[in-house]
Amino acid sequence: MSTAKYLVTGGAGYVGSVVAAHLLRDGHEVTVLDDLSTGFREAVPAGARFVEGRIQDAARHLDATYDGVLHFAAFSQVGESVTDPEKYWANNVGGTMALLAAMRDHGVRRLVFSSTAATYGEPVSTPVTETDPTAPTSPYGASKLAVDHMITGEAAAHGLAAASLRYFNVAGAYGAYGERHDPESHLVPLVLQVALGRRASISVYGDDYPTPDGTCVRDYIHVADLAEAHLLALDALTPGEHLICNLGNGSGFSVREVVETVREVTGHPVPEVVAARRAGDPAVLVASADAARERLGWKPSRPDLARIVADAWEFARRLEKEGAGE
Repeated sequence: MSTAKYLVTGGAGYVGSVVAAHLLRDGHEVTVLDDLSTGFREAVPAGARFVEGRIQDAARHLDATYDGVLHFAAFSQVGESVTDPEKYWANNVGGTMALLAAMRDHGVRRLVFSSTAATYGEPVSTPVTETDPTAPTSPYGASKLAVDHMITGEAAAHGLAAASLRYFNVAGAYGAYGERHDPESHLVPLVLQVALGRRASISVYGDDYPTPDGTCVRDYIHVADLAEAHLLALDALTPGEHLICNLGNGSGFSVREVVETVREVTGHPVPEVVAARRAGDPAVLVASADAARERLGWKPSRPDLARIVADAWEFARRLEKEGAGE
């Protein structure tokens, strides 16, 4: 892949910052556009140009010198999307519509979009494939699916070369770039908060599922593997085509396996409290990544749960030491 110039929307967030760091590592020129509503200025990698702003204003910051856009700017809290759906339609859908218009106006014809397994809703089969029905169960998932439909139309009508990468469960860290959401809703960082003494216990929502240990099984992918998939997607883009690929390890780990791995990696006790099942939680959610392997040439190189947890633990301790976790 030759050196290129990219706009990374949401590049001050978790996945966006790791992808920006990978682009810079490979010698590309990177501009990060982020309004810092959920991201962090210090997460923008050194060497990237930073512009504080909303994706609705992308036209101000995009021009014909850009070779493509990697789009991560979205609100992503499922619960919040249920109580405040208009926030998700305005930002995730309206913001992306403005971004697509800016790209069209400036002749920027390459896009990699951060999509989600939430587009599928309750899975009809395991592992989940890209041809499975899409029936999101939250406004968040619906907003991401709406964007996928917009991109499909943009590719067909205007020759956009695009890929949507549908993540399952992302975890781990890449050096100084890792996960810190507020509020935090993801299992690995929540369990690490218990190990750090910042949380008394971890809630296990249901232990009577039809799984080997009774707890939900999820597909965890290392954030650095995820980032590498984005760079491979840039090479796989074809004008007029909207490629959709699931990203996952293709195998799952249960909630109790994650908790036990955190105990082993950190050496700290992690008390757990069994709580009632959460509505809408499928027993097993695992990706088929066959399309990513065939079309992108991608295969996760860090599939081991202990490696994922160890990298996340190193980042969590770094934040704790710096006082950034307060």
